[in-house]
Amino acid sequence: MSTSSWTSFLRSIASYNGDLSSLTAPPFILSPTSLLEYSQYWGTNTELLVAPASMTESVADNDDPIELTRLLAVIKWFLATLNTQYASRIRGNHSEKKPLNPFLGEVFVAKFKDQSDDKSLGDTEVILEQVSHHPPVTGYAMLNRKHNTLLEGYNGIRAFMSTTALNVRQYGHAVLEYKDLDEQYLITLPPLHLEGLLTGSPRVELEQKSYIQASTGYYAVLEYSGKGYFSGRSNTFKCRIYKNYEQSLNKANALYTVSGQWSNTSTIGRGPETPSSAGLMFLDMNKVKSEKLVVKPISKQHHLESRRAWQKVAEAITKGDYKVISDEKSKIENHQRALRKREEINESAWERRWYDDIDYTSEEHQNDRYIKLFEMAHLSAKNVPSGVRDTNSKYLNVDTKTHWRFNLAKFNAEKIIHC
Repeated sequence: MSTSSWTSFLRSIASYNGDLSSLTAPPFILSPTSLLEYSQYWGTNTELLVAPASMTESVADNDDPIELTRLLAVIKWFLATLNTQYASRIRGNHSEKKPLNPFLGEVFVAKFKDQSDDKSLGDTEVILEQVSHHPPVTGYAMLNRKHNTLLEGYNGIRAFMSTTALNVRQYGHAVLEYKDLDEQYLITLPPLHLEGLLTGSPRVELEQKSYIQASTGYYAVLEYSGKGYFSGRSNTFKCRIYKNYEQSLNKANALYTVSGQWSNTSTIGRGPETPSSAGLMFLDMNKVKSEKLVVKPISKQHHLESRRAWQKVAEAITKGDYKVISDEKSKIENHQRALRKREEINESAWERRWYDDIDYTSEEHQNDRYIKLFEMAHLSAKNVPSGVRDTNSKYLNVDTKTHWRFNLAKFNAEKIIHC
């Protein structure tokens, strides 16, 4: 990629007033991977994902309620997912590339195989589906049947330019459920931005806050900050854990505080004070194990599966063949336009495979457990950016409350596409 090409691209997006997530990117900044695949990173760290499912008794020499111990374990898992999603996959001399825009109905299925000696972890099934194209929304589920554990959610983004960074607001949320414990965790998605645009080496930095609300009442607030242009460490965070949301209104009520880098090491201390870097180790990302993702050979994949659908485009990107990239992308995009036109004529809609859009304004869903988690955390359950407070005046006029939910029965009944 030449400096002049990168500068020209920056000028074009700087003058663009719309949502940049829908903007067609030039071939030289494309990744050969569909954005749909990025949601796989929720399930990479199986050992941390399923650990809380086995925590049923209080730990010796620890007076903490087991519910609090489980929340701390969930936070460890969540930090590991941030690392795999935003840092570890692009270490070294690599930088962020724009992933391919998934088409409506595109799917990705795979398994994180249990590599433990005693096979105690179980396989984790990865079940991803593009449930919307305008705006782009991905439904995701990580299913570990051995531990009866399910992580499900959906994610959409809106992107816009500032002076030196590409800013992204995430829509959607995740819900982690340990079914044998009858315990759920609502997880919101933090805003982020791409730094390093001026140097041609983009990298992700998280910002502001995200929240984890447990059905047991315990509540975690994560705050993110980054390296910035002149000082600081990249990927830094601070997390305070409280007995409930009401207790979080006073920082002094924090039961624990965790601090460090979500891409490196973090320490933990009791109370509201920030622990020193020499304090009690909470999580060392260098020691976190990642399971191997197993994907079917492309020859055995359905035409809707990501790697088969984008195979020719991905190969051309790897080779740097811009003409083939353009030609093959156009074939896919034109086919999708034809499908949407046909649906419009027939007054029909694309049928989602494994996810349902649930309208939570309807009376039958008023007491839904998902809505209860939003209420406990005082977060808006409307279709607003993830993590917005329910009292935020900017979004009081938003009326829609439709969320995508994974339908396990549909997936179990699937006859064509399997992990």
